Amino acid sequence: MAANEYQVTGMTCGHCEMSVREEVGEIAGVQDIQVSHATGTLVVTAAGEIDDAVLAAVEEAGYSAVRV
Repeated sequence: MAANEYQVTGMTCGHCEMSVREEVGEIAGVQDIQVSHATGTLVVTAAGEIDDAVLAAVEEAGYSAVRV
């Protein structure tokens, strides 16, 4: 199990956080999601390699992310 941190741009409120959380939550293997619009961070704990899936999910939610 590994925690990966991402910097997300474009989030401005709690609804933004919820959108990102919903999309990332659909990825198989995800155990925990911590997202903050205030700091622009997303921390995803998952089993296995999920970088590409997380970046795609954040884009699907309407934001952009990079791995920190």
